[in-house]
Amino acid sequence: MRSNPAAFGTGAAIGTLGGLIGLGGAEFRLSLLINLFKFRGLEAVILNKATSLIVVATALPFRARAVPFSEIGAHWAIILNLLAGSLLGAYVGAAWATRLKSETLYKIIAVLLLLIAGVLLLAHDTAAANVPPLTGAFLVVAGAVAGFFIGVVASLLGVAGGEFLIPTLILLFGAEVKLAGSLSLAVSLPTMLVGFARYSRDQSFSVLRANWLFMLAMAAGSMIGTFIGGLLLGIVPNSILLPGLAAILVISAVKVWRHE
Repeated sequence: MRSNPAAFGTGAAIGTLGGLIGLGGAEFRLSLLINLFKFRGLEAVILNKATSLIVVATALPFRARAVPFSEIGAHWAIILNLLAGSLLGAYVGAAWATRLKSETLYKIIAVLLLLIAGVLLLAHDTAAANVPPLTGAFLVVAGAVAGFFIGVVASLLGVAGGEFLIPTLILLFGAEVKLAGSLSLAVSLPTMLVGFARYSRDQSFSVLRANWLFMLAMAAGSMIGTFIGGLLLGIVPNSILLPGLAAILVISAVKVWRHE
């Protein structure tokens, strides 16, 4: 099953699901890397991180027509606020993952997948707030703390963290939905690079050298799928789509929990 065509095909399917809800699909990809392609926990996380990094790096310029870089740059303070916590969180999360036993890592991944399922159901369609609920130093502290926990989760799962960043940007900073998506990518890229750098010091990082064609095929499929998902956006109502995707995550969480 570790063939390049299989990697491309599953990447495309996952990317399409993610594109339908405005994400890269890494949370779905991780489960397949473990359950279908039989990579070990940390190896799957590192492969997912590398694939997500490629997808996210291309997603930001793809969105430039809808949200120009000048508009993203105008909100540099928000980006730096979240990065103040997420960079440290990414390093800490990667360090934890490399020290955990495989069985413990599987359990943590399963719990985090359930958490993402809950976020999909409860916070993904949140409307932008007109005024941030906090101001001044309280907002800065809250942003850094939120960034830290998002960085930890993103490193432990090998994801970009958009599932949590977008609701945070909307609810905490009052960002408009499209802007929140691009700001999320701007925060995700350096956060993922820090986690990636920490993972490079672990022997499991060799999984990238051994499976680099597999990873590139999955990344290419994911990018194409994300584009297709964006085109199909709105065809499937969220009242059906989000519960369905949440159910997939719950099933995936159970499979990962039971994985040996």
